[in-house]
Amino acid sequence: MYVLVVDDEPALREVLSQRLTGWGYRVATAADAREAEALLEHAEPDLVLSDVVLPGLSGLDLLRRFKARNNALPVVLITAHGNVDAAVEAMKAGATDFLTKPIDPATLRAVLESVSADHREREAAHSLDTMLQEPTLGGLLGGSRGMRDVRAQLALVASSDAAVLITGESGTGKEVAARTIHELGVRASQPFVAVNAAAIPEGLMESEIFGHERGAFTGAVSTRAGCFELANLGTLLLDELAEMPIALQPKLLRILEDGRVRRLGASRETTFDVRVIAATNRDPMLAVQDGQLRSDLMYRLNVFSITLPPLRDRIEDIPLLARHFIHLFNGKHAAQVSAIRDMAMDRLQQWHWPGNVRELRNVIERSVVIARQGWIDLSHLPPYITSARSTGRTLELPAHTTLAEAERLLIRTTLERTGNNKAEAARQLGLDVKTVRNKLRSWSREE
Repeated sequence: MYVLVVDDEPALREVLSQRLTGWGYRVATAADAREAEALLEHAEPDLVLSDVVLPGLSGLDLLRRFKARNNALPVVLITAHGNVDAAVEAMKAGATDFLTKPIDPATLRAVLESVSADHREREAAHSLDTMLQEPTLGGLLGGSRGMRDVRAQLALVASSDAAVLITGESGTGKEVAARTIHELGVRASQPFVAVNAAAIPEGLMESEIFGHERGAFTGAVSTRAGCFELANLGTLLLDELAEMPIALQPKLLRILEDGRVRRLGASRETTFDVRVIAATNRDPMLAVQDGQLRSDLMYRLNVFSITLPPLRDRIEDIPLLARHFIHLFNGKHAAQVSAIRDMAMDRLQQWHWPGNVRELRNVIERSVVIARQGWIDLSHLPPYITSARSTGRTLELPAHTTLAEAERLLIRTTLERTGNNKAEAARQLGLDVKTVRNKLRSWSREE
């Protein structure tokens, strides 16, 4: 991190410069506001540490100029001991913190570490923003191996017109995957119609699929086209296929085989040309064994099978998904949330997400609404997540394990959990990524 020290006392500038350099910071110094502003023209610091009393422009005036230039730039002011009024005015003007002379090294270091942590979190958020700007397939975000495989399968099957069966737990994005296939295929300009078998009362299911003529049954006051007619030339998604009444499944199979459908109460059939995609949150083979899904219908629709991984199996994708949802809900709710604090993100990655991406979306929306601006921290997350016990992502060490062996096991376990993402593993462990790389090279030579 690059720190600009502004003070008119040469001795104090030197002491601060040496101390900060020793702590691993890059340091530039200026004797007054004019020198400080000149340095800003060449390189933007990550933190400004400035005395309040300066020749010419005061530290408060310099603070206001810095904030007008870059409101996110952290500025820590140094005041004379007991000068409370100056400290209060500094905080009102946007100072990140203030220190009193003589400067306590422990307090100074704590302030710098706090700003450094904030800087790292902002850099991580910026990195996620860069990833979100990169072209992706549909709305299926994530760099985990599981999601990369899914996107490759979707791109492959989209070039054909074959039936597809998408499986995955509720909330994993099955409809998003189906829409992606549709939008990448030759039918993209034609209708996409989704029918959720679990959401339609059994008595209305036939009307939904086949359509009906006026007067076909009590309550049929007008003619209505069925889902196959509505999706003609386009794509039909039969969602939650295993929830479809078993008595209706042979009729659906016949429609799929013949390419013709007859509305309830009609005297003639209508032909259609539809690509069919089915989805279910159940294992289709188990649904067949349980008598909830006919095997012939399952095999007719299962020409190509794609399984979406649950969120708990791709926790490394949570930061990117959460960042996407923050942008989405900032716009929806006129909020100005910056990002998620590391402690809150760690808790999100420890949760087992039974509702998958849909649940994460709801959690982030709630957090954005509560936080409104600034950072999302633990207090903004739902109590059921913050109060939950660890989900088992713990490391058990055998008896008599040495410190070196424990370090090796912890780093390698974290790398496995992050999909070998060294930067993310280093962040979770509180290490520099260079340290992780050096240790891996060292262990590789030993082995």
